[in-house]
Amino acid sequence: MSQFLNSREKAVTEAIEGLLVASGGALSRLDGFPHIRVVVRSDWDKSKVAIVSGGGSGHEPAHAGFVGKGMLTAAVCGDIFASPSVDAILAGILSVTGPAGCLLIVKNYTGDRLNFGLAAERARAFGLNVSMVIVDDDIALPHLPQSRGVAGTLFVHKIAGALSENEADLETITEAARHVIAGTRSIGMSLDTCTVPGSPKEHRIPEGRAELGLGIHGEAGVELVEYTGVRTAVAAMVERLAATMDDRPHVVLVNNLGGASMLEMSVIVHEIARSAISGKISHVIGPAAMMTSLDMHGFSISVFPADKKELALLAKPVALPAWPGLAAIKPVAALALPDGLTPIAPLASKHEPTRQFLTDCCNLLILSEMDLNALDAKSGDGDTGSTLAGAARALIDALDRLPLSDYTQLFRAMGQELSQTMGGSSGVLLAIFFAAAGDGASSGLAIREALQAGLYRMQEIGGARLGDRTMVDALLPALDALNGGLAAAAHAARAGADMTATLVHAKAGRAAYINAKQLEGHIDPGAEAVARLFEYLAGRSDLSGQPSLDKRLI
Repeated sequence: MSQFLNSREKAVTEAIEGLLVASGGALSRLDGFPHIRVVVRSDWDKSKVAIVSGGGSGHEPAHAGFVGKGMLTAAVCGDIFASPSVDAILAGILSVTGPAGCLLIVKNYTGDRLNFGLAAERARAFGLNVSMVIVDDDIALPHLPQSRGVAGTLFVHKIAGALSENEADLETITEAARHVIAGTRSIGMSLDTCTVPGSPKEHRIPEGRAELGLGIHGEAGVELVEYTGVRTAVAAMVERLAATMDDRPHVVLVNNLGGASMLEMSVIVHEIARSAISGKISHVIGPAAMMTSLDMHGFSISVFPADKKELALLAKPVALPAWPGLAAIKPVAALALPDGLTPIAPLASKHEPTRQFLTDCCNLLILSEMDLNALDAKSGDGDTGSTLAGAARALIDALDRLPLSDYTQLFRAMGQELSQTMGGSSGVLLAIFFAAAGDGASSGLAIREALQAGLYRMQEIGGARLGDRTMVDALLPALDALNGGLAAAAHAARAGADMTATLVHAKAGRAAYINAKQLEGHIDPGAEAVARLFEYLAGRSDLSGQPSLDKRLI
């Protein structure tokens, strides 16, 4: 089993027990496990309208995660992606419904409609005042007479729950819920299918494609579209949403379908905020996992044109960890850097050979990005190539403002640029390296000696020594051999880099935390980058051309 579960059969009941344990006593369950799985508010006294929802499990935190003051009174949990039984739903209704009545919030799936509908009829036969609303917010299948209910259901939960807490009557809450449903629209997209416990994973979405308009039960989407990045993905979804939206301000709910990282979700919000509907979006809920599809690597966007009263209900605080709250969309604020940190721009100067030399070196690192990432994945966190390539791109963009004709100032300027644009310890170390090299050059050292001074300072501060399995293992011997020419330096750098593959104990960097079996046979990616650069320099030194920085290295 590739999931943190004991078995498919016990997954739902054990998950509910875990939720209850973590609730601090705020939640309880009805007896009757495993056939009746109903989560209820522990403090509920039946004095207000009960708000009940539910459906198949696998959508956590929906629905049980939204049980609490100001949202749901009870949630009825079925098996994974399967509606709960009529008896379970009826048990939930009977346990929380008093004279004020009960509203059932049901997503538009056949099993849910039938089971909740029959349970409502049976509850009415007991003399209870029960109403039911059907959420059908999915716009992926516009020609279907009955659209699916997806993440827009959360708008209904929150507004109905807030009205109940405000002691509104059942008729008022029901009408408000229907109004929210009528105005809510949702659409989803995923890069991969979900993994249903106990079932083989379906691999229907090929690399480079995304599934648009999929449901929350693992069912296929409306179409496969080319995936080239978040911007185009959001644009495709927004195009469909925009066709259903009027000019009123809308609230957008950004929902993680279960498998997207928070980094990805924040980028998605960034793109929504600059999309074609940005002018119609006044508030945001999320990004957060609210109505998931197990571990599906996707997200959904829901929009609702809330008026002032509905905004106030959505904004009403609730003590539920799963509810991310409502936030107004505001322009991004940028504060000035503190005194002393504002970068002092060097006096730019032109020197075409140096410009071409730096551009070519940077392009080499950019082209090596995937190779270096693959190497780093064996001994670190898999980002060395991206880190170096990102710095190389930033350096190319900065060439017009660098002092290219004065290598003393150029080294310092490169160090300053890298300290601002290159992340991680590598950025700091290389910033130190070039800054110290600039200091050495300004004191009269030749380029090779200045670079050696930079390396010494980098080692002094970073702590890496020869044999510690870092870029030093290639850089130090290369600089030592540079008096013999670039070919000798390239040979020394390659020998040093290859030697790191025999070192099974790193003493610096991320590789220091990796066991010997994972390190053996894999070259350190930093050392590999250094070796590739010197090999490139050795190759280009054979070409005729004007003197440039690499011609002055020796």
